[in-house]
Amino acid sequence: MNGIDWLLDTNVVIGLLKGHPAAIDLVQRSGLVLQRAAVSQITRMQLLGFPALTAEEASAVSAFLGACHVQSIDDGVEAEAIRLRRTGRLELPDAIVLASATALGASLLTLDERLASVAALHSGE
Repeated sequence: MNGIDWLLDTNVVIGLLKGHPAAIDLVQRSGLVLQRAAVSQITRMQLLGFPALTAEEASAVSAFLGACHVQSIDDGVEAEAIRLRRTGRLELPDAIVLASATALGASLLTLDERLASVAALHSGE
């Protein structure tokens, strides 16, 4: 057991940082404990690489990321992302996020309904 129970999609992290009700509700319903949460390496890149990110926002994102695990894109995540992209017809970032959750054995928290439905199908395999 790796101690990670949830993997947060980029849209959930943004929603939490901006105080969006849908993200807050999802996290509350899940019982999220941030110390047992992770993000994918692609999520970290998406968050910190946003061109219009202010210094204050970058600081808030970095603090948030510092409180959770970052799942690297290793060979196992890469192979699973390729499989998911081909079979689930996901965009590459979404396939990497879901593959990262799979590698950790974690539940994916996302506000993306399509990704959530593919994740639900995938968890039943």
